[in-house]
Amino acid sequence: MRKLTILLVDDDVDFVETHKLLLEKHDYNIEIAYNGSECLKILSDELRPDLIILDVIMSAPNEGFEVARKLKGDDDTKEIPIIMLTSVGEGFTFKYKPDETWVPVDVFLEKPVPPDQLLIEIRKAIEL
Repeated sequence: MRKLTILLVDDDVDFVETHKLLLEKHDYNIEIAYNGSECLKILSDELRPDLIILDVIMSAPNEGFEVARKLKGDDDTKEIPIIMLTSVGEGFTFKYKPDETWVPVDVFLEKPVPPDQLLIEIRKAIEL
């Protein structure tokens, strides 16, 4: 049985390394991008991950939203499930949630997410 591949996109090196270890421990193959441009470059090089975990605020305040819209608008990548995992909602009463226009992702989670919950959400998203 082949290992499933997750593309982890976040500019926080500590977050990336911690979650890479967690996910590899649970038998996922992990590819890493530290911003939206790297993510799009990796995908243009023909990598087709089984899932993308995407932050919002990286090189620009809404970079993750823009990347998600590009991915869901492209026939080659629109079927890849995206979990948006971010702290963008911290301090706001407004809560983001997936929608087809502004936040075209499959799951929206606020950091920090307990590891067990993240693993459950990954399994559910991959089964979509």
